Amino acid sequence: MAASILFKAFCRTYQGIFRVAVNFLDWTEPKLVKGAGSVKKLPEVVKANGHDRVLVVTDKGLMGLHLLDGLFEGLDKAGVKYFVYDGTQPNPTIDNIEEARKLYADNNCSAVIAFGGGSPMDCAKVAAARIAKPNKSVQQMRGTLKILKKLPVIYAVPTTAGTGSETTIAAVVSDPSTHEKYALQDPVLRPKYAVLDPELTIGLPPHITSTTGMDALTHAVEAYIGHSNTKDTAAAAEKATKMIFENILKVYENGKDIEARENMLEASYLAGIAFTRAYVGYVHAIAHNLGGMYGTPHGLANAVVLPYVLEYFGETAYAPLAKLADIAGLETAGMTEAQKAEFFIAKIREFNKLLNIPLLRGCINMVEMLMLSFGTLEDSANMLGLDDFEEETKFDKWLRKVCGDKMMDIIMGIAMVIGVVLSVALFVFLPNLATMGVNALYHNASGENMPSLLQNLISGVIRIVIFVVY
Repeated sequence: MAASILFKAFCRTYQGIFRVAVNFLDWTEPKLVKGAGSVKKLPEVVKANGHDRVLVVTDKGLMGLHLLDGLFEGLDKAGVKYFVYDGTQPNPTIDNIEEARKLYADNNCSAVIAFGGGSPMDCAKVAAARIAKPNKSVQQMRGTLKILKKLPVIYAVPTTAGTGSETTIAAVVSDPSTHEKYALQDPVLRPKYAVLDPELTIGLPPHITSTTGMDALTHAVEAYIGHSNTKDTAAAAEKATKMIFENILKVYENGKDIEARENMLEASYLAGIAFTRAYVGYVHAIAHNLGGMYGTPHGLANAVVLPYVLEYFGETAYAPLAKLADIAGLETAGMTEAQKAEFFIAKIREFNKLLNIPLLRGCINMVEMLMLSFGTLEDSANMLGLDDFEEETKFDKWLRKVCGDKMMDIIMGIAMVIGVVLSVALFVFLPNLATMGVNALYHNASGENMPSLLQNLISGVIRIVIFVVY
C-alpha cells in the first residue's frame, strides 16, 4: 500500500495542478469547412487568407489514388501555387519532416495543407514547427510546451475517420537514429482549419474503415472516463460515442453511404476535441507498445485492447460507462449501473466481431505484450484519474506480511510525507511553468515580455487557486 499511496499522491497532485494550468493555454478549435465536396472550397479559403504559395504534405498512396486532384484543380483556379511533399512514411521520420521543411523554405511558402491520415498530419505539424523555430531541432521540441511560437497556418484535410489529428495539439515522430517514437505536444500545433469532406473517405477499404472508426471510439471513451474532462470535452465525447455507435456498422457494410461517412468524420473530429484536452489512457499506452514492438496498426490495436482494459477497470469505471450506454441508445431499461457498464463493454465486443476485428487470442504476438502491460495497470491507474483497482496491490500485501502491521504503518507515514514534499515541489514549479507559457504567448502577440509584476500576479493567482481546490 505504501507504494500505491505514494504514487497516488504524486499523480493526483500533478494531475490536479496541471488541470488548473492548462486553462491558461489557447484551446481555440479549428474553423470547419464541411460537407460533401467541401475540399473544393478550401482553395478559396486559402486565397482569402492571403496565401499564394502553399506546401501540400501527403503521401504517395493518396497521390496514386488521385484523391488530391480536386484540391489541385481548385488551387490552380484560385491562383495559388502549390508544392507537393509526398514522401511521408506511415510513421513520419525526422528526415521526412526536414525534407518537407526544406521544400517549404525553398519555395517561399506561407501556409501548409496537411492532406491524409495521421502520418501526413503529423509530418505537416512538425515541419511547421521547424519552420517557426529553425534553430531548434525536432529532438529539442519533444515533450510538452517546447515550441510556444506561432506556426504557419495549417489547413488539415483528413482522409480517414479515426485519428482526429485535424484538431489535436500533438504530433508523433519516429527517430530512425535512436529507434525512438515520441510526441510533441503544444497548442500551437493545432490546425487553424479542418476540412471534413466525406467524399474523401468513400474509397476506404472495410478493414481501414473499421479500425479507424474504433480508434475514434477509443478516443471518446478514454477521454470520458478520465478525470480531466471539462463540460465541453465531456459533451464532445458523448456525442462522438453516440454517432459512432449509430454509424460504424453502416459505413463498414456500405462504404458509399455518404451520410454515414459524414457522421463518422464528425464523430472522429469530436473525439479528437475530447481527448486532446481530456487525454487518453491505458488502451493507448498498450496500443503504442504494440505498434512500436510489433508494428500492429494503431487503430487495430486500440480496437482489440479496448474491451479488455474497460473490463479490467471494473467498478471504478462503471458510472461513466453506464452513462455512455444510455447516451449511445442501448436498451438499458431496468438495468443497474454495473449491468449498463458491462452491457456497453459487451457491445464493443460485438462491434469487433461484426467488424471482423480479431479477439485478443487471435492476434499473433499480442498476448505476451498485453499481459506485461496489464501488470502495470494497477500501479498506473491513478494517472487516468480512476481509483485503485483493489485496496492493496499484491506487492503491498506481501510487504505487510513481511514487515508486520506496525512497520507497514511507518512505511505508509513516510510515503505520505514524501507525497507532501512532492506536492509542495509541484506547487512551486507548475505555476512558474504556466506563467512561462502565458509569457510566451504574450511575447508572440506583442513582441515583448510580459511585465514582471503581471507575471508574479498570474503565478500567485494560480497558486491561490491550487490551494483552494486542493
